[in-house]
Amino acid sequence: MGGGRMRVLVVGGGIGGLTTALSLHAAGIECVVAESVRELRPLGVGINLQPHAVRELTELGMGDELADLGVPTSFQTFTDRFGNTILSLPRGKAAGYRWPQYSVHRGALQMSLLGAVRERLGHAAVRTGLTFENLTEGRGGVVASLRDARTGGLVEIAADVLVGADGLHSTVRARLHPDEGPPLWSGIRMWRGITESRPFLGGSTLLIAGSNHSCKLVAYPVSPDRTRINWVAEVKVAEGGTAPAADWSRQGRLEDVLPHFADWKLPWFDVRELLSNAGRILDYPMVDREPLPSWGRGRTTLLGDAAHPMYPVGSNGGSQAVLDARALARCLAAAGPVDGPAAYEEERRPATAPLVLANREMPMERTIQLVTERAPLGFGDVSEVLTPAELAEMAAGHRRTTDMDVAFLNGRPSWNADGR
Repeated sequence: MGGGRMRVLVVGGGIGGLTTALSLHAAGIECVVAESVRELRPLGVGINLQPHAVRELTELGMGDELADLGVPTSFQTFTDRFGNTILSLPRGKAAGYRWPQYSVHRGALQMSLLGAVRERLGHAAVRTGLTFENLTEGRGGVVASLRDARTGGLVEIAADVLVGADGLHSTVRARLHPDEGPPLWSGIRMWRGITESRPFLGGSTLLIAGSNHSCKLVAYPVSPDRTRINWVAEVKVAEGGTAPAADWSRQGRLEDVLPHFADWKLPWFDVRELLSNAGRILDYPMVDREPLPSWGRGRTTLLGDAAHPMYPVGSNGGSQAVLDARALARCLAAAGPVDGPAAYEEERRPATAPLVLANREMPMERTIQLVTERAPLGFGDVSEVLTPAELAEMAAGHRRTTDMDVAFLNGRPSWNADGR
């Protein structure tokens, strides 16, 4: 493109894409977001934002909105299928971070980010009903071809940089890496829902019961009054391999998931009622992709799940997309549209590839499976089942998939591109 301010086209209006728009705007870079759906709506279930992501969103001026929407998580507690505590780890401010960890409804967070983008960049900054099809790159920039859902025609948008933030089934990634093939499946099916229920474990705990070597239940509140409980039921059903259809909006059936948990007894809520009373159940496989040797080329790059989809073992996928967005804006502001994308990838690929592999390893699951094998009918105290070294190994595995060094995060300079 010609002179004037740098302009970036972001393909995808999810959490990563919208955070990218806010980050670029804060850095003085023009941005337009192209989203394939005609109307963005508050869909989905729960998500966790780790302190490193909350810091970045707070520095983008979203701190008050997060506090209004989310539940500050105090503990992440691992139990067996009877509710006996194996390990309980402090989270967020309770772990010493200056910023909380939040559990929040994904759709509510997306709508909050969308509102901020439209307020700051203008309503026209987010263009819906446009599906990416192809790109061409020349010396002056990138031209993207997108299909307009309303007219069926092609729309061309020119930009200095193109960012694919279009999720697991990224069409931008498919153009850049056409021989990659489908996502890789762990063999685990995941059913997800949100159920109205009374608060449990003080109302600020992320509970993980059981092991996805067989059956596992994750539950945490996603509303400020702690009564909307997000749950994830994970069941190992195959050895894995090539993924079946991974549609994040696929309707799940209660009769498929309930039998796996029919005899579960937890002290805080009735598992059968929790699963049965969800307004809607989603069903999809737990998948990821191999880390790429490069995300993009030239002036085109990837971000979030389009760049590094990972198992939700460490509750860190959405948070890493936020970090991507902030790093991209900083690198583009510092290095420009030609060298900025490569500088961004040089920073973020080495940070995210180990997370993909660590989540695939599922280090905490090995210890929980030991508990299942040694105490299949439950236990009184975890010291009867696990050694201190085994518990320490479990905690270390959790850190590898989730945490950032507390002192480093608390003390490092701001990532604001203008140094604010």
